[in-house]
Amino acid sequence: MFPGVFYALLAGFLGAVASSSAKLSLGADYLKGVCETGLKTWGGEERKFRQADETTACDWLHIPLRLLCGGLLFTCNAVMWTFFAKALRYSSSSARATVTTTASNFISSAFLGQLIFGETHAVLWWVGISLTLSGLLVLHKSAPRDAQPTTAKKDE
Repeated sequence: MFPGVFYALLAGFLGAVASSSAKLSLGADYLKGVCETGLKTWGGEERKFRQADETTACDWLHIPLRLLCGGLLFTCNAVMWTFFAKALRYSSSSARATVTTTASNFISSAFLGQLIFGETHAVLWWVGISLTLSGLLVLHKSAPRDAQPTTAKKDE
């Protein structure tokens, strides 16, 4: 049972990383803003007084960064599906693997959204994730049923 849960948790996390990569690669100039902030922080004060028509490294660097995030999106999705298939193989039920992956994805998305994008979630979102986690606990606590032997009478 434990390998199935482990693979399901990894699959959920990789799904969240893939969706964050998609948001970075296709979103509005977020990477360009991060690049400019990084240059101001690490570049020192000499970049403070630049001309308005002067181009910076971030004007062209955000394009390869977006392509890199797009590649990360496809890579994480491929590995996520591999781990999800392993979770299905090693779990006692497909529902257990699916709910565990979904819960892991929700929680990982919340933490990555806060860490990368500074997002916050409403109380209703937290109520929903709490209900999902409660259902997950019920699934994990219930013992799988053994197959009941059927007694069939033969009419001869």
